[in-house]
Amino acid sequence: MATSRSDFDRYLDFLRAERGCSGHTLGAYARELAQLERLLGGRTPSALTEAEVRRSVADATRLGLAPRSIARRLSAWRGFYDWLARHGNVQANPARGVRAPRPGKRLPKALPPDAAVRLVDFDPGRLELAIRDKAILELFYSSGLRLSELVGLDLRPAAGTARASLGWIDLDEGEATVTGKGRKRRTVPIGRAAREALLAWLAVRERWLAVRAGADRDALFLSRLGGRLSGRSVQTLVRRRAASRELAARVHPHVLRHSFASHLLQSSGDLRAVQELLGHANIATTQVYTSLDFQRLAAVYDAAHPRARRR
Repeated sequence: MATSRSDFDRYLDFLRAERGCSGHTLGAYARELAQLERLLGGRTPSALTEAEVRRSVADATRLGLAPRSIARRLSAWRGFYDWLARHGNVQANPARGVRAPRPGKRLPKALPPDAAVRLVDFDPGRLELAIRDKAILELFYSSGLRLSELVGLDLRPAAGTARASLGWIDLDEGEATVTGKGRKRRTVPIGRAAREALLAWLAVRERWLAVRAGADRDALFLSRLGGRLSGRSVQTLVRRRAASRELAARVHPHVLRHSFASHLLQSSGDLRAVQELLGHANIATTQVYTSLDFQRLAAVYDAAHPRARRR
């Protein structure tokens, strides 16, 4: 016996009455069940195989349906088959073992170079918080640090304490040492502008330590009260500074890391060096992270490959 329209109607009634689903949710389920009905082609639900469901997912992917939409469709189908199984109409759920394709990794877009410079290149005047914020922004863009790496920085390696430093700066050498993912330590250069901004902040930091009892004397970046600046606070100050510079994009610390990598790679073309500076264990991560556009790849190919030119 083929699945009747009332099977789908009864399931939608169940969702409405027993699950309390909204009209919007019921409409979405009805559309996905209509797709299932077309796939069945008049057959009973028990005739549908897992292989057919997999082919349906592959077809939907090929036609450009988003992974999230495919996941919603499979969820609706699984729910329908589970409901049928509770009523003894099917023995197995052919959608149970099928998974939607994973969505592509969404990366933050890099700021255009002029926008990145506009964000970090401002005159803080004598405002102490602005001096601190400028040092943070310059260091992010100069060295491509992760948020956790920046807030973990000490002024110098902690010695004779119970806590080992995760990172520190050496302005004489113009470099920062940080501990990244997998406890992997690396040293990255600090650019001239970032070094100047840090020197200005260190003068402020000394004044803060003098008037804030119990301040963290190890941490490079301090809060108003003298404690180590938190990641949440850094996210907030980056967002506010971006808004004050009238940048249209939603800017957070990882955007500056991405901008650092993209701009450096566009200028140098040295993927391996960017990999080392970012602290990536696998160069494939760097290739995805920097999102090279095809036009630049084609230009590099034309300029470098001995058989590229056809003239």
